[in-house]
Amino acid sequence: MSTVTIPSDPRPAATASPDESSIGPSIALICGGGAFPGAVADAIAQRGLRPVMFAIRGWADPKVVERHPHHWIPLGQSGRFLRLARAEQCREGLFIGALLRPPISKIRLDWHTIRLMPRIVRAFRGGDNRLLLGIARLLEEDGLRIIGVADVAPEIVVPEGVLGRHHPSAGDRADIARALQMIAALGPFDVGQGAVVANNHVLAVEAAEGTDNMLNRLVELRAQRRVSTAPGSGVLVKAPKPGQDRRFDLPAIGPQTVANAARAGLGGIAVAAGSAIIAEPGAMIAAADRAGLFLVGVAGDGTR
Repeated sequence: MSTVTIPSDPRPAATASPDESSIGPSIALICGGGAFPGAVADAIAQRGLRPVMFAIRGWADPKVVERHPHHWIPLGQSGRFLRLARAEQCREGLFIGALLRPPISKIRLDWHTIRLMPRIVRAFRGGDNRLLLGIARLLEEDGLRIIGVADVAPEIVVPEGVLGRHHPSAGDRADIARALQMIAALGPFDVGQGAVVANNHVLAVEAAEGTDNMLNRLVELRAQRRVSTAPGSGVLVKAPKPGQDRRFDLPAIGPQTVANAARAGLGGIAVAAGSAIIAEPGAMIAAADRAGLFLVGVAGDGTR
């Protein structure tokens, strides 16, 4: 298995601010929580484009958002978003960052959204991929082309190969392959993108709780002696669901993923190369090395 190196931090310093008169077309970033919106915006700016952050109020982190041109948008304000995106001359947009699915009753609707409610309600009747695809289609009908992270920030997409000092064993690779098979089998149900397998035994499957809570649950199972595998064995595997639109909701990992995997007593982390994103790659690789965990990007069939 090859070992690859990636930049310790693909982002410019937080104080870097390009001259807006010299940069190119604007791209709208519809932002949820976490560090990924900032990493993507920085990568866009490095390419001579102009990121405009449309931050979801109550979810996006002001410290991340306010480093770039931005607007705060409540959920349900699609008309306001489209007006502002046109005023900012955004012709392309992408979704990035964490956002839990809210109940429709909690969304503050504007008139534009109200007119679309029958279609939005239908999109809600399914998994996250169905919902995001439905929203993307509505935005594209209004003239905003929806793109993916890989189109503008390929440096935060996980490459294939080992990313740190530690390598998976043959047994680990077998566990990775089994987890990928299970994620593929569950794909039609549009559930989570993660699973933990140890010695060919499925220990946990990600659903609505998310990766961190799945790993926290595994910590509790170990404490209750419901998990008998030795500490340092088992793999967290994250991969998109078969048929998932790669523009949305790619599996994501960061330093906190490493910390939680170590607490859960795992031996390493594997993600689908080219179809997952990594926050703070330098910090994450260093944390994995210190914890004795392997970190690897694998081909979709899990054989490499």
